Amino acid sequence: MQELLIADKDVETRKLMANLLIEAGYDVMVTDSAVKAIQNILTKDPQVLLLGAELEEISSAELIPLLKKCKRNLKIIFITDNAPLPLIRKIRKEGIFYHALKPLKEEEINEIKEAVKCAINQRAGTPPKRRTRINA
Repeated sequence: MQELLIADKDVETRKLMANLLIEAGYDVMVTDSAVKAIQNILTKDPQVLLLGAELEEISSAELIPLLKKCKRNLKIIFITDNAPLPLIRKIRKEGIFYHALKPLKEEEINEIKEAVKCAINQRAGTPPKRRTRINA
């Protein structure tokens, strides 16, 4: 079973994503604490981290470099509803795997599910599908 960690201050978002990812067959851990997120990354070895814009003690943008030092190959999917473009650029440079908008309804979680699936496949060594162009 693939382990995921959801770290987000927003209780409703955590619940929505956790329930739907559990239904999809993933083993999911949740937290709203930066300390617990780091502890889980070091001890539980999740494959993918779904990281909200803020945690209890710290902004996620400040936390990403520390998380990457704890586990270099951690795939981080950053989930936010309204982050300024300079912040998005900064976190992309830090090495996040994907940036998604916060899902508000069950129907909007498909993007997150696909990002998780891609992150797990890439971590397992499965190369991403290449697009080919056919000249007609």
